[in-house]
Amino acid sequence: MREVFLAEPMASGRLFAALTGGEAPGEAVPATLAGHAIAAAHDGIRLAPARRAEARAAGAIVTLDRPARARLDFFMAAIGAAPLVAGVEAGGRRRIVDTFILPGGLAERDWSPEAWAGEWHDMVCEAAEEIGALMGRREASEMPRLLTGIGYRALGRARGRLTRMPRVLRSGFGHDDVEILSREPAYANYFAVDEFRLRFRRFDGALSEPVERAVFGSGDAVMVLPYDPKRDLVLLIEQFRCGPLARREPDPWCLEAVAGRCDPMEEPEATVRREAREEAGLTLGRIERICSWYSSVGMLSEYITAFVGEADLSRAEPGAFGVAGEHEDIRTFVVPLDEALAAVARGEVNNAPPILALLWLEKQAPRLRRDWGGA
Repeated sequence: MREVFLAEPMASGRLFAALTGGEAPGEAVPATLAGHAIAAAHDGIRLAPARRAEARAAGAIVTLDRPARARLDFFMAAIGAAPLVAGVEAGGRRRIVDTFILPGGLAERDWSPEAWAGEWHDMVCEAAEEIGALMGRREASEMPRLLTGIGYRALGRARGRLTRMPRVLRSGFGHDDVEILSREPAYANYFAVDEFRLRFRRFDGALSEPVERAVFGSGDAVMVLPYDPKRDLVLLIEQFRCGPLARREPDPWCLEAVAGRCDPMEEPEATVRREAREEAGLTLGRIERICSWYSSVGMLSEYITAFVGEADLSRAEPGAFGVAGEHEDIRTFVVPLDEALAAVARGEVNNAPPILALLWLEKQAPRLRRDWGGA
């Protein structure tokens, strides 16, 4: 079996372990691949050398056993990297190795050690670990269409590692007080379900008996309530939702605020502005964070951050918006804040994000009208 050249970010540490199932490369030999640069697709997860004249991609030559090579091949097929037999330079001589490259059309951003440190690295590691866990459960040919959901969840887990909650009323228990015995992917598509077997610290100090829990994974999301402080207007949307349908509710269309998943390599504030354009045709001015929360901590890993966004709603006509490729069909409409609050009071708004945002805005509107120049 031929040696493999891996680009620098893949040749060591946690990502190497995720790609190959090994803790560290046995004898990694520093090498460079001429005529290539390390690059990534827009999502940051599809990462590999890409052809570029005059460039040199740094990395290492590694020797893999058959299981490790099979796991690596599965990951590369999942991200759409093409296999290549190439000559690399190592120790002053040329060696023929196997490697993988991104097709030219996918290479949209350059890799650098500075950009890699932090969230990008953690997100790709999370994605690689999820892809590896699906090996043997999914065919490699199925994986590219799963990448969107994998990217959402990987970003959420990367950001989750950095989330710190205040510990004023809390007991002080943390991640180290949970023993994960197993974690199995029970379902994976655009969304995913993981089944855990674990023990957790009880309040008497002992560990619990092994328990089984299932978690529905969807990735982090943002929500924004467009608000016109000069006219005291808000923009709401309405769209079909499958959750109420599954509960057999006779009216499975919901009144909501603008919302959407955080794309990999996208800051929450950028997601807010993108979603406002896609779902309501709005360009927001100033934005302010409201709060963040888990949708349902007993079963969902979804973490939502809500914002209020400054908007001129004087010319916002009711209309239909949404991304056609995502089968979105969204009706937008503008109402006075008082009317939106009345809809909350009579139960017509039946999902938490707009309710939380509107009740927050009820108290904060006088300040925003003053600070944003409305009054």
